[in-house]
This record gives sequence, C-alpha cells and structure tokens, in this order.
Amino acid sequence: MSSRARYADLATAARALTYPPHSKASRVAANVRIARRMSTVNTRQRPSNWKALAPAPLPGTTFAAQAKLPQLPVPPLKDTLDTLKETLRPIAWDDAEYATAIGKVDEFAKGPAEELQRRLAERQAKAEHWLEEWWDDGGYLTYRDSVCINVSYYYGFDAHPAHLPQTALHRAASIVRAAMLFRQRYKLGTLPPEATKEGPICVDTYRWMFDCCRVPGKPADWSVTHAREGDNGDSGHVVVLRRGRVWKLDPWQNGRLLSVDELQSQIQHIYENTHEEHPAIGLLTASNRDVWTKDYDTLAADPHNEAILRTIHSAAFVLCLDKEHAPDLVAHSRLLWHGALPPTPEPSQMGLRNRWMDKPCQFVVTDDGVAGFVGEHSVMDGTPTVYLCDVVLDTIASPDFAASSPSTTPSSPPPPTPLDWHVSAETDAAVVEAARAAHALASSQALNIVRTPYGKAAIKAFRVSPDSWAQLLIQLAYARLLRARGERREGGTYEAASTRRFFKGRTEAIRVVSADADAWVKSMDDPAVGTEERGTLFKRAVETHVARAKRAGNGLGIDRHLLGLRKSVREGEHMPELFSDPVVQRSSTWVLSTSAVFSKHFGPYGWGEVVPNGFGVPYMTGFDDYLQYTITSLTDMPNAEFCAEIERAAKNVYDLHAALAGSSQLKARF
Repeated sequence: MSSRARYADLATAARALTYPPHSKASRVAANVRIARRMSTVNTRQRPSNWKALAPAPLPGTTFAAQAKLPQLPVPPLKDTLDTLKETLRPIAWDDAEYATAIGKVDEFAKGPAEELQRRLAERQAKAEHWLEEWWDDGGYLTYRDSVCINVSYYYGFDAHPAHLPQTALHRAASIVRAAMLFRQRYKLGTLPPEATKEGPICVDTYRWMFDCCRVPGKPADWSVTHAREGDNGDSGHVVVLRRGRVWKLDPWQNGRLLSVDELQSQIQHIYENTHEEHPAIGLLTASNRDVWTKDYDTLAADPHNEAILRTIHSAAFVLCLDKEHAPDLVAHSRLLWHGALPPTPEPSQMGLRNRWMDKPCQFVVTDDGVAGFVGEHSVMDGTPTVYLCDVVLDTIASPDFAASSPSTTPSSPPPPTPLDWHVSAETDAAVVEAARAAHALASSQALNIVRTPYGKAAIKAFRVSPDSWAQLLIQLAYARLLRARGERREGGTYEAASTRRFFKGRTEAIRVVSADADAWVKSMDDPAVGTEERGTLFKRAVETHVARAKRAGNGLGIDRHLLGLRKSVREGEHMPELFSDPVVQRSSTWVLSTSAVFSKHFGPYGWGEVVPNGFGVPYMTGFDDYLQYTITSLTDMPNAEFCAEIERAAKNVYDLHAALAGSSQLKARF
C-alpha cells in the first residue's frame, strides 16, 4: 500500500469517528516490514475497568468542585443538523454538490436521526460521560501509528531565572523539586483546582498526570497507574534518561524532599556515570503501536526487563537529560518534538533514545540548559499540563525556592540507581528498525515559527477578540496560499475548544470555516471593496467565530454529537448516507488543525499536522507584543510559503484596523 493510499485509508477511519484529535498516518518504515513483524504479535488484553483504577487525591480542595460539575450534554438534534448545513456551504465545491449534501442531511433527519438521538440520550442517562470511552479509544488508544509527531505535543520553557545558577544541572534539579512539590500538593488535595471566570473546571484527568504510563496493546492501548489511594505524596521516584540509560532517582528520603543542592548531587552522579551511549530502548516507544506491542512483549519476557518497565511506569514522571543543544526557537521545538535528528538513523545518536514517549509527563533539559516538556496526549489534554508547567516554573522563580528545605542529616542520601536492560538479539534488531522508522518520520516533517510585530495589546485596543483575530488571519493566509497554487479547499479548519466545564469534559471542535469568514477573506483582495465594507465583513466574521466558539465550549458543538450519532448505529444496521457524503466528510477533514494555549513561560509550543495535505497550526495570543504561530507539515507541503502568507496577512489585518480606527465615523465600532 502506498503512503498516500494508506493516508486515504486512515482518513476514512477518521471520518468514521468524525474527528480523531491529533492523529495521522506516519511516514515511516515500509508497511511490508511492519506486516512481517506483526505476524507474531502477542495480543495482550487491557482491563475492562482500566480507566477507573487511577485514584483521586485525599479529600481537600483539588477535587472539591467535581461533584457540582454538570454532565456533558447531548446537543439538540435540530441545532446540530442546522449548524451542519451552515458549515457545509463554504466547504462544497459547487451548488450541485451542496444540494446533494443538504438532501442527505434532510433524509437523515426524517429517517434514523431521532432514534439515534434517543439512544444517545439513553447512554447519557446511564454513563458519567457519554463520550468518554468512544473518545479515548477512537481518538487515541486504537490509533496504531507512532505517537511521536502524530499525537504528542511539547512546550519549550523560557530561560532559567537570572538569579539562579545558569547550569543544566541546577535547572534539572529545580524542575524535579518543583514538580515533586506540585505532585505532593495534588496528592494531599491542597492544590487549587483550575477555574475560569465562569466557574470551576474538571480536573479528572489529573489522576493520570503522575505515577502512570500508557502501555501498548492490541487492538487497543491503555494506561496503567501505580498511584495509591490515600497517598500523601511524601514518596515516589523519578526516572532519569541520559544517553539512553535508565536511572531511578528518589527525591524523597525518609519522608523528606531533597533540597535543590542535594538533587544537584544526585543528578551530577548521573552525568558522571553515563559517559557512553547505552542501548536505545526508548526508541521503541516511538514505533508503530503494533510494532511496539510486539517489541514490548519481547522485552518484558525477561523478568529483569519487566522490573525496569514497572519502574518506568510507576515513576512520577521522566526527566530527560539530553546532551544535544538547542540554539534557537526552531531547534528547541524540534528537539522537544522528536529529539535530535542525526544525518543517518544511528540509534545511539537519535534523540528519541532518550525519551519514553508513553509517559504523560516528560521534562527535558539539554546540556546548554534549554528546557521543556513533552506530553503524551491519550489521557490528558494540554490545559492541565500548562497549569502544571506554570506552577512548576513559578515555584522555581520564587526568591526563596533554591534555599528551601536544606538537608538536616549529616550523611548524603544514596545515589540514583542505574537500570540497565538485558538486550536480546531480537530487541537489538528492533531498536535498529525503530531508529530507521523514527528517522524517516522526523525527516518527513517541516517546522517553522512566525512571530508577528504586534500582539494582544494592539488587538484589544482595536476591540477585537485576539483568538478570532488570530483565526481569521489564518483563513486569509491559507486562502491566498491555495489561490497562488491553483488549488481548492479540501477540508475544514479545526480549533480546539475546552469542554472542561463539564464532568470529564475534554475538547470539542470549533468549525472555523464559515461563509462570513470567506466573504471577508475575499474582500481583502478585491480592489472594488473599500475599507469600511471590509471592516463590516470582518466584524461579522468575528461574531460568527465567537458564537461558534461559545457553543463548542458549552458542549453544543456538532462534531462530537455527530460522532455519537454515528457510533449509535448498531451492528447490522444500515449506516446513513449522510456520513459517507463527500462534503460532510470534507467538512471534518482538518487540513488546518489549530489550537491555542498560553503561558508567560513558554517559547516553543507545537504538535503535528493531522492530514498529509494539511498543516498543524499551534498558536499563542497571550503576549502583548507578538502573536506566535508554529507551522508544521510534511516537507513536500509549501510550509515556508504558508508562513510568508501568515506574515502578509498579519500586516494586512493590522493595517485594515489601523485605517478603520483612524476613520472618525468608525471609531466607536473598533
């Protein structure tokens, strides 16, 4: 099967789910090679109740609001179908195609829709969260390509506080101590839960932040937890990776958290005792999930290795001590995204040898003191880990942090323990193949970063939502890119909306493409349209975007509902033609996959595109003096051209509003 054909096959599966969040076919080792290795895969089964096994913290403030959170609603059927029709108009290539799609929507409404809606309502009445299982499995755990590039995400941290020693050693020790303090507060239930101005938001996924790990399985992965009911957080270990070697570090000694100085001594021991490269077992975690299932079973067949795996799974988190450097934003991004990429796939030089991609939380510190975070996405979205990183970095920056908790014992704590694998010939061959696959995957990716010359402060001065501004800017840039290449739109734009105001809520899709946005985009390059009319069209497009974002955040978006309706069709029943309509399918093919987070501590932020002919567009709008867009794609996509169009669009949108603000009759509006 060709790479493109394989993409098409995955796209079909994706459309069957309406939206798989950060998933796409990997561009890695030949499928023939994978198929050969799959013939001997051991099919391990996950526990049916795996999701219930992670305990909540001790009673306190952290989970206090959980019982008051409402259930995720099942949206009204008519609202979803009416909105679907509205979003199909700009996606259709001609009137005939649009009319056919609308006919199928109407046929669905008159036919099975009401019964499927009834089944969904019945499911909601019986479940804590009607979407959870479908989303976990369909979006993540049955996805078989590498989680690296395709699923995982990263944050790059700004510089270590200036008043602290500017060494990798001090930075690593500080991160370990601050993260362990966060973990202890969580386990004691004293961590203030996240909230918005509308009220508390769900913190259920915090149960999967520490002491747990994704494990490969067939046909589906799952996560294992080693968290203990009633744990007060005064114990627990960290796994440290250096040159591929696994170390067990115990930051807690006899119920006391080691000081920064003591942790520096512990980590210095790791530096001093890891001069050579070790077997690159971490590379296996970046493989195709079925390949990793087989290699995992081979590795775990040795009791010694199984004990190491258990130590990794039960670690609070992983600290990756990379010997490579990251001199700029793009290099920093790529090092976090997929590790260092040597010219050839030599396992001992691949950055992924120093990762365990199944861990939900990995902190990375390079030898030049650059740091960041890599997240595994299946059990937890980005907003909880932004909170984690913010608290950790704020803690480190506090004036008294480095001097806190001095040693009270005259003797030094025991040093970290090296955990060296027993590597069979079969595992050694698997590592070589994993290196080839990971090298091919990472080499297939382009990544660039655009920062505009203005930011949130200027946009708010124009009385515009920074998020809507950022999204419409993307629409203008992409339309111009397509026009310059003589191409037509082959999908929609996904923007992630958090639904954490609901119990176990995660995300919903904001469908950014709209007839109003298209009308404004068209006006920007039409010399017959004046400034005032462009401003009116922009305002209308913003209103549409804000309304859709609000509906999605309130659990009333259409994509998760359409997924639920489709999943409610029972085996043996005819699948409604609505779901196979090309316009409906195209509307949930995310050629632009976008999402925003913000932390004052972040530089790089990113993840990959979700379809082969598309772009990933992680962005940040929270800085006063710039907007930041990370643009990811396959290398054969016009990545640099898209970045140039974003820069041009940023200037044009700013100039439009500057002109409008200068017009006396429009000052009140903008």
